[in-house]
Amino acid sequence: MRVSGPAAREIAARIFRSRSALRPRRATNGSVVDGAGAPIDEALALFFPAPHSYTGEDVLELHVHGSPVIARDTLIAALSAGARLAAAGEFTRRAFLNGKIDLSAAEAVADAIAADHTAGARAAAARLSGGLAREINTLRLSLAEILEELAAAIDFPDEVETPSSERLTARIGSVRERIAELGRTWEHGRIVREGASVAIVGPPNAGKSSLLNALLGSDRALVSELPGTTRDTIEETLAFDGVALRIIDTAGIRAHADRLEAAGIERSETALAEARIALVIVDASLPLSPEAHDILTRTRTRERVVLFNKSDLGRTGYAARDTAESDALLGSVREEATLERIRKALAALVAGEALDLSRPHLGTARQADAALEADRALSFAQETLAAGAPTDLIAADLASAVRSLGELTGREADERLLDAIFARFCIGK
Repeated sequence: MRVSGPAAREIAARIFRSRSALRPRRATNGSVVDGAGAPIDEALALFFPAPHSYTGEDVLELHVHGSPVIARDTLIAALSAGARLAAAGEFTRRAFLNGKIDLSAAEAVADAIAADHTAGARAAAARLSGGLAREINTLRLSLAEILEELAAAIDFPDEVETPSSERLTARIGSVRERIAELGRTWEHGRIVREGASVAIVGPPNAGKSSLLNALLGSDRALVSELPGTTRDTIEETLAFDGVALRIIDTAGIRAHADRLEAAGIERSETALAEARIALVIVDASLPLSPEAHDILTRTRTRERVVLFNKSDLGRTGYAARDTAESDALLGSVREEATLERIRKALAALVAGEALDLSRPHLGTARQADAALEADRALSFAQETLAAGAPTDLIAADLASAVRSLGELTGREADERLLDAIFARFCIGK
């Protein structure tokens, strides 16, 4: 249990008993007691004096045994001693307000908590290091220097030469190039966090649902020998080589279907259009149907993995494949060797979206939007210069870009923005 604030030491004196006094950043063995002095549990206490703590305030941590009853009674004791329940994200919010972390790092804390695969956790840890804030502050400083030169040229025209439009355009362009690089990291980072979407598509009864179940290792989707069994999309997340994939099982696509099945096919088409990768499954044991030809043809211009399934029953369809499917996989979703080849093929495609965690990168849509707003303001400034207008007219656009970049790291954040960000945190963070 964590307590943060100026009364943390006083609360410790009321609810923790030990033979020795608390020493900064040292674990002390003792007992947690209630308001009447009755022991609740043997515990360890750590005290972190301000400003050398996570929140920048005095912080008390009590490590008790994991019983829900003990945890509850310890909490009640702290509340009785003057503490109050923390709001969602309040500890990290205090860390931000006290200058311990910037806003982009605070958002990374939430991403670290929510990470459900290795790559997502590593991306969050990289943003916690503060590299993005340092990069943004460098860009803000570059723009601030231009603003200072413009102001000096206006205030002291006889002593300070007005920067040329060509030089200003080049300097602004350099900042825009770096913002554009950061913008490209947003899409890659989103794939790392949320997973690349993979739509399993193909004709009815090709083995799409069986493949999903095999990859999951459980019977998630209903399987039947009757075509058209799957009527809706089913989505599950898997992790291959530490990277998440959102696998979407879809209804079989065919021309003639009843009204209910047609609705499922429409959703399949939507899932295919929105997916990052198409995982195309056709029956290798039968001659290629018009539906199989159609889905193979339509996916040739996009990233995909093609599997001719049911090779244990025959290879007629595989033998008749076009040269565009020369690299297609042949096998059976009932065989682990086939599943492993599919995993490796998908991982190879996703590897092209790998994010270099050693470089600063954007982690949220809010950050990407702030970067976009800054770039838009700088674009207006360059257009003004290209039109031959006086150079001092770009000052407002440069100041707007500085503000947008400041919102990204929290230098320009207001209470409403902070409320929205920290609302997604859990209690205790």
